Amino acid sequence: MNAESDARDEAAAPAAPAPAAGDVTPDVTEGVTKGERELGSRAPGFIKASRALHVSWQVGVFVVGLAVVVAGIIMLPLPGPGWLVIFGGMAIWATEFVWAQLVLRWTRRKVTEAAQKALDPKVRRRNIILTVVGLVIVAVLVGIYVWKFGITMPWKIHE
Repeated sequence: MNAESDARDEAAAPAAPAPAAGDVTPDVTEGVTKGERELGSRAPGFIKASRALHVSWQVGVFVVGLAVVVAGIIMLPLPGPGWLVIFGGMAIWATEFVWAQLVLRWTRRKVTEAAQKALDPKVRRRNIILTVVGLVIVAVLVGIYVWKFGITMPWKIHE
């Protein structure tokens, strides 16, 4: 578990040089780009003030996040939104742990890249062609099976 104090993080961060007059600076605040939060605990200040209370808070967040992630893993083979629940558990962990924040940032970046790639016309055309070819193969196999064995239901409806 990550029990680093924010004081160490602030002390380790170098001060950004002041921009010269007329310079255009990106929308960055202490190394954090627009839309991204700083890494570290988001526990309330009164919890961070006491080391024992902060560690207890982190244990509670870890246990709740673990329960949600395990529920998501169970939902993967069963009906339910497994991946959504797993990412929800990761989001719970990310409120307190830097490693979970980094995993979520990496995942968000990869999903955005995949979405942009999927919108490329060449990739879409390839995916549509592969889908049509796959459906034709499945239809031919089902047709051969029905031609060879006929349609026989595994249950007896007329009884």
